[in-house]
Amino acid sequence: MRVRAPRLAGRGWVGAERLDLPDLRGRVVVLHFWTAGCVNCLHVLDELRPLEAAHPDVVVVLGVHSPKFPHEADPAAVRDAVSRHGVAHPVLDDADRATWGAYAVSAWPTLVVVDPRGYVAATYVGEGHAAELAGTVERLLDEQRAHLRPGPPPGVAPPGDPGGLRFPAGLLRLPDGGLLVADTGHHALVRPDGTRVAGDGTRGPGPHRLAEPRGLLLLPPGVAARAGYDVVVADTGNHALRGLRLADGSLRTLLVVPRSSPWDVAWHEGRVVVAAAGLHRLLAYDPLGGTVADLAGTGREGLVDGALADAWFAQPSGLAVVGGDLWVADAESSALRRVRGGRVATAVGQGLFAHGHRDGPGEEALLQHPQGLVALPDGAVGVLDTYDGAVRRYDPASGRVTTLATGLAEPVAAVVDGGALLVVESAAHALRRVPLGPGTQVGVRQEQRRAPQPVAPAARLEVRFAPPEGEALDERYGPATRLAVAAAPAALLRGGAGRAPGLVRDLELDPAVGEGVLLVSASAASCGAGEDAVCRVHQGEWELPVRVDPSGGPRIVTDLRP
Repeated sequence: MRVRAPRLAGRGWVGAERLDLPDLRGRVVVLHFWTAGCVNCLHVLDELRPLEAAHPDVVVVLGVHSPKFPHEADPAAVRDAVSRHGVAHPVLDDADRATWGAYAVSAWPTLVVVDPRGYVAATYVGEGHAAELAGTVERLLDEQRAHLRPGPPPGVAPPGDPGGLRFPAGLLRLPDGGLLVADTGHHALVRPDGTRVAGDGTRGPGPHRLAEPRGLLLLPPGVAARAGYDVVVADTGNHALRGLRLADGSLRTLLVVPRSSPWDVAWHEGRVVVAAAGLHRLLAYDPLGGTVADLAGTGREGLVDGALADAWFAQPSGLAVVGGDLWVADAESSALRRVRGGRVATAVGQGLFAHGHRDGPGEEALLQHPQGLVALPDGAVGVLDTYDGAVRRYDPASGRVTTLATGLAEPVAAVVDGGALLVVESAAHALRRVPLGPGTQVGVRQEQRRAPQPVAPAARLEVRFAPPEGEALDERYGPATRLAVAAAPAALLRGGAGRAPGLVRDLELDPAVGEGVLLVSASAASCGAGEDAVCRVHQGEWELPVRVDPSGGPRIVTDLRP
């Protein structure tokens, strides 16, 4: 049975005044569900560009930006993401994930193909589907030639470049005391005054080009002399490491690992450690031998500690060496991880969907998509808490997190500058000096969150749902409803976790853990009557703070709205 593609609903559009699928009848439409912090979504943007160029009059690509993190729901953050990554097609600001739910999307990235008559023709989850997608589009163009109505690409041209730095993302102190900035949006390496050191300003591969460079590492002098270059550059968009010789600004390609999106680099135990965000791994590169090896991570995305080969990472993005240990900002799990003695351990962070701004002991503190780290003079780890707009401090001795400054525009990197940090504010296109030391905290805020609901250790979770008028639950192909439950911290749930049919689940909560967040996802399929009736899948996700209390209520109730 063909399913009519739901209408596109959201807060508005970036790159268009107004768009909806009926306006695009007669063309193949590809919907790209993505979010700003998802590195695999950025890979899909690259996969879509050839398709857009091949059929500009009969194929329309539309982005649907459905946020994971609260910061990603900020309209300014959406506009910045579109500009930062050079997205040339219109993007729907799906702030409340209404369109996400209408299409029953459950993962970033997801691609949905809509045929020229307005029916869903295919769905692809994850990256790496460029060949399959192109084949599907070609087949639809051939089979539905009679229904095609070519037209100009929708949307408006992006705004011009205002000049100066553009979404900088890396910063390095040079031997002469000067600074080198990864001017990411200009695909170049520059001095703070804008003097270009390397990169011709055009995105792409080539001997003189970079693509969204980020992390920078100054090699030890002896190693640099033997290797023939001074700085290792994480050439993120080219999935490469590049070697920069400061004397003449020349670049050489050291390593290319497809889909790796190297985000940062650090020198540890005689090797260049690479935060391969796109692979969810750490790599180790030998600059003298020219070889690369896996250092840590299975490649599966998540927050799992253990031996190097068994650990799971979630988009490792920032690296720093503090106290002889390698520290990792694991962005998608909003975590701070430590590599020591052949093992990975989590200092701060509770999982992929546990995030916020909370100080305190590491096991209780919260971050939001941190992308950078810096070694502080007192032996602490400075965390560039990107989506909280903050600089945080983790003290390995006490295991506590405090806040140094807030109100920053996506801080992503920093260097120590006397008694201060010089912070890269990516979304402000600037460097900002942040003082260090007692009494220098600026605008520290407390986390704003719902008060936890007191619930009994044995509680029933109920998700209420009623199909829209004229529709009924659709159980022709299996259960019409499904419920997935997890918790942060995971130990809060002693029973009832996992995914299963139905919208009711009996939970067993651990009083010893006391408090946490239930992570709930529910879906329900409904159909109208008749052969051409619309069939839809309704989906909702909730973060429900709870406190285990013997005198608490026996029910936790929420509503899945059609």
